[in-house]
Amino acid sequence: MTIKEEFVDEINVLKMFDLSSTQLGIKVHHDAENSVLEATQRLFNKGLISQSDGGYLTGLGRDAAVHAKDLLTILSTA
Repeated sequence: MTIKEEFVDEINVLKMFDLSSTQLGIKVHHDAENSVLEATQRLFNKGLISQSDGGYLTGLGRDAAVHAKDLLTILSTA
């Protein structure tokens, strides 16, 4: 199974969130790269974030971000 570039972009957006608090969100500005803007919109459409330009992680989004962080930690361990 090949990982689509769109999924990589979405994971990169999820990585932007600080998982230490549910009160910390992000704002993706209109002049961000198109891949980031599109990934953010897709995450919003999937119900993982609260706003189309970032906002906060939803419950499902927080779960996804934690799993993404864990996977990246495992893969980057030598």
